[in-house]
Amino acid sequence: MSAPLLKIGLAGFGNVGAGVFKNIEKNRHLLQERTGQDIVVSKIAVRDASKARTVELPAELVTTNLDDLVTDDSIDMVVELIGGIDRAFELVKAALENGKAVVTGNKALLAERGQELFAIAEANGRPIYYEAAVAGGIPIIKTVQESLIGNHIQSVVGIINGTCNYILTRMTEAGLDYPEALQEAMNLGYAEADPTLDVNGWDAAHKAVILASLSYGCWVPCDQINVEGIERVRIEDIEFAQKLGYAIKLLAVIQLHEKSGAIEVRVQPSLIGEDHILASVKGVFNAILVQGDVVGETLFYGSGAGQDPTSSSVIADIADAGEKIEVKDGSGFVTHGLYGEPLPIEETVSKYYLRVEAEDRPGVLARIATVLGENEIGILSVIQPEDHDEETAPIVLMLHYAPFGVVRNAIETIGTMDCIREEPVLLRVEDLG
Repeated sequence: MSAPLLKIGLAGFGNVGAGVFKNIEKNRHLLQERTGQDIVVSKIAVRDASKARTVELPAELVTTNLDDLVTDDSIDMVVELIGGIDRAFELVKAALENGKAVVTGNKALLAERGQELFAIAEANGRPIYYEAAVAGGIPIIKTVQESLIGNHIQSVVGIINGTCNYILTRMTEAGLDYPEALQEAMNLGYAEADPTLDVNGWDAAHKAVILASLSYGCWVPCDQINVEGIERVRIEDIEFAQKLGYAIKLLAVIQLHEKSGAIEVRVQPSLIGEDHILASVKGVFNAILVQGDVVGETLFYGSGAGQDPTSSSVIADIADAGEKIEVKDGSGFVTHGLYGEPLPIEETVSKYYLRVEAEDRPGVLARIATVLGENEIGILSVIQPEDHDEETAPIVLMLHYAPFGVVRNAIETIGTMDCIREEPVLLRVEDLG
């Protein structure tokens, strides 16, 4: 007896889309044995059918009209890998309303409009799966949804952008400054031709919003999270951090404040203890620490991007969504009830690293300390290296726990002082235990 056929409409044949097609074809019999369904890609929508590709695009499956995936009644599931927000939203919405399951790897779409899409999925009884939207081949979404179902998630802290992690690793290990490390990442294909969304923190921020929604049922608006990239991290910051016993990583921090019920979501380059496990995560790899009230601390590590790791997650979603179609049950990864409201950015609290480039003359440090004192910000330590330019000198201060809004206002005041020669660099210091 032949296995039931599960027909896939694939939207997009870029790096990940090509990997999905290639690996479904490669492991088709394995998938059939494990799922009981014969999974086939029956139509592929692309923008340019003539474009040269590393994986051969079967001409008989090609359409240049995305709507063909929705209107074809024989297609059971649409896999959205075109990226972007508006067109992708319309495609996913139409697919759900036409009774098709959806798998997507589109982190920006989910972060910006996921709440709308899950409501549409629920109304139509069709599933949306999106494991590939966060951390590539690491099954973090399935883990939070299923393996940790009996836990209150207390925090999620992770390195979830491989491009930034590669750049910071090369700055640390090879002594490259930021522009050199960025160019190397681009040359190796670890960064896009336009790396803006990676290095400015928003790629990680979109993933953080998704993880927050899974953990706490709260779709945090993107304008209510603190997002900072690595563009202003310099080799001297790496070196000062090392002298102080820290490494610098771009971290996503998501946590529940149990007393207030507020949910904190932020992304920024942060100092973490050099002996902490996240400090050892190098290159393009990702790692995510999840703290549950029952399980304790768990670590998930692996390839956060790339054709094969990401397509592995997409194919796993196809198999799971296919099972939901078969039993006509539920709408997939729909988030649970709301735990709380987003914590305002200004109220987030941490320790801080502050570097200022100031005129080398008496009284400068005292003036900086006065501003900090007036804002009730304590100073933990100060570094003033002796080997510096004759006219300017770096001053590094480690600041005590304080609300971000208070610290930001103080730094803005310091930045306007006539003795300061560059915009101050402020990084968070994470106490991860």
